[in-house]
Amino acid sequence: MVFLTACSPGGPQEDVELRVATFNIAMGLEEAGQLGKALAGGDDLRLQQVAGILQQVRPAIVLLNEIDYDPGVDAARLFNDNYLSKGQQGQPAIQYPYHYRAPVNTGLDSGLDLDADGETGGPGDAWGFGHFPGQYGMLVLSQFPLKPGAARTFRDFRWSALPGARRPLNPDGTGFHIDGTWQQLKLSSKNHWDLVFEIGSENLHLLAFHPTPPVFDGPEDRNGLRNHDEIRFWLEYTRPGGADFIVDNEGTGGGLQAGAAFVIAGDFNADPHDGDSTDQAIRPLLQAEWIDAGCIPTSKGGAEASERQGGINRKHKGDPAADTADFNDEYTGNLRLDYLLPSSGLMVRGCGVFWPARDEPGHELTGVSDHRLVWLDIAL
Repeated sequence: MVFLTACSPGGPQEDVELRVATFNIAMGLEEAGQLGKALAGGDDLRLQQVAGILQQVRPAIVLLNEIDYDPGVDAARLFNDNYLSKGQQGQPAIQYPYHYRAPVNTGLDSGLDLDADGETGGPGDAWGFGHFPGQYGMLVLSQFPLKPGAARTFRDFRWSALPGARRPLNPDGTGFHIDGTWQQLKLSSKNHWDLVFEIGSENLHLLAFHPTPPVFDGPEDRNGLRNHDEIRFWLEYTRPGGADFIVDNEGTGGGLQAGAAFVIAGDFNADPHDGDSTDQAIRPLLQAEWIDAGCIPTSKGGAEASERQGGINRKHKGDPAADTADFNDEYTGNLRLDYLLPSSGLMVRGCGVFWPARDEPGHELTGVSDHRLVWLDIAL
């Protein structure tokens, strides 16, 4: 969804409005190579449904979470050629001529016993939990070009280098990880990307990531604390005044330039009111004065699902219309986990969650993932 309109105090200019989206498609593949086969075949039902959702919502830029990174597979080309270029469920085709992908920490063996089970080499001993390198990766598709050489990635940034890092501790106060291991741990469970898109005469930074879920650990809360600090990374990176301690994978230091237009995007695995996140990890981002969190995406389908499913949803404090994930209704319930948070200088035109109610078009597509696509309309 892209609009170009003329506006002119002081002379003709281009006012560009565009739709940005984030979507955890939860492919859930358990073996390396499975994604390549599904993309090449053109007949994978789940990928057809994902394409159908993108064709219906029509974002100009979209971050896909949990799509495996395989350096030997041109995922963007195959997805464009075999799925997006073909109308799905009666929708018109859509194409994304630009894309970005990069390695992630998931499944990349550390050689250390990170989960303290007495063994090495398991999925919990990878720098980011995963059964094979690239599992649960990320892919950005765009109708706008990326600024050459401007992308920054932070896959190797050490957790302990974050000021005030929340180091996991045993109940007796000792470190869950020995000092030598703690000093090596990487903050990002997948990666943190700062991508710069050239939109008209302006630049837009997409700050993309997918922090670990704050569960599947013990009293040390290592995943909850990591999720907390993965989210806090973007708070420090975007904070006016810079962040000299941050160094990217190319050795360049500092945070985002003051006044830069940005959108923080991804599955944050943190709800502002409910769920298991540590110390309401998302709240500092939602409350930062340099971030505009005023447009809360909602859907009719989210509210309908919460009411119909019941269970722990009835005890939740958050607005069910703002939920973006549909989980077990006995233990977790539906939560708001997926976000698009723009810088305060951007003009926000609208936002929403693709979660159609039973009487709305596209409802049959919602079961493709346990997450829902979230979209944001902005103007530059």
